[in-house]
Amino acid sequence: MKYADGPSVQVEVLVEAPVQRVWDLVTDIALPARFSAEFVGASWLDEGPRLAARFVGRNRHEAFGEWETTSTVSRFEPMRAFGWAVADPDAPSATWWFELDDGPDGVLLRQGTRMGPGRSGLNVAIDRMPDKEERIVARRLREHEANMRATVEGIKQLAEEGA
Repeated sequence: MKYADGPSVQVEVLVEAPVQRVWDLVTDIALPARFSAEFVGASWLDEGPRLAARFVGRNRHEAFGEWETTSTVSRFEPMRAFGWAVADPDAPSATWWFELDDGPDGVLLRQGTRMGPGRSGLNVAIDRMPDKEERIVARRLREHEANMRATVEGIKQLAEEGA
């Protein structure tokens, strides 16, 4: 898969807790830092969480170093969806989201991400090694998937403990 294709990945877990508890956890922008190997933390620039609110996220990766990005909340449907666009809201380097489906057995929690369409730090590696683009993208998607899996499992644990 090529970066220009907008590659994406999503994970899900069933959380046996009230939807309000799960919502409170997914809209805590700093919480994933407790579980992710890459995400270090975040802080609001505007009053949030709400649509169009901005926050600064901090990340660290062995191959890429440390960096900060400004993100804008692009999806805000209380108890249902919370998402953000990284960098330029009109042409983000990535979009990230949580979706909650409240059902009789609990809350189906999904976290996902999509690369592009705007450029990101990954494009530096792709530009240097265009013949390896598909492997670079696939590896990055696997890293995202592992971090998202750890995050939703961590949210599940916290929500069920607090339920």
